[in-house]
Amino acid sequence: MTTDSTVDVHDIPFLTADGSTATLADYAGKVLLIVNVASKCGLTPQYEQLEQLQRAYGDRGFQVLGFPCNQFMGQEPGSMEEILEYCATTWGVSFPVMDKVKVNGSHAAPLYKALKKAKNVEGAKGPIMWNFEKFVLTPSGEVHRFRPQTKPDAPEIVAAIEASLPH
Repeated sequence: MTTDSTVDVHDIPFLTADGSTATLADYAGKVLLIVNVASKCGLTPQYEQLEQLQRAYGDRGFQVLGFPCNQFMGQEPGSMEEILEYCATTWGVSFPVMDKVKVNGSHAAPLYKALKKAKNVEGAKGPIMWNFEKFVLTPSGEVHRFRPQTKPDAPEIVAAIEASLPH
């Protein structure tokens, strides 16, 4: 598994769904799974596995954070209210869904500009390829990057989460 421990993202501000400012430091000590999500994507059923991970590990120091993104074929066109309602009613999402972000280009969210410096298991870094790209961020600051087609409950993602959970 390839990691890039030089990515320090804990103090980069981002907006929550209600418009308030947060940082990853607000989740200090937790293993985070950061995902750019979309409601109208072929990969949208991954919400189910994301929620299962949240329920399985949430009380052990784990947190999923969803960042809606409309940059890939307009697959997240709704308002924040529509996105939150869809996530809750269709997938039973209990993890935080943040404000919509851009993940690529000159207007990419600062958090994603930093996350994109991490290499995936193939050694590739750079632009987010599609909806549901995943980043496991450990409490020590290591970043493990997984491409969109890798399901949230894939063995390599679960291993990265379990290896860093507080004991």
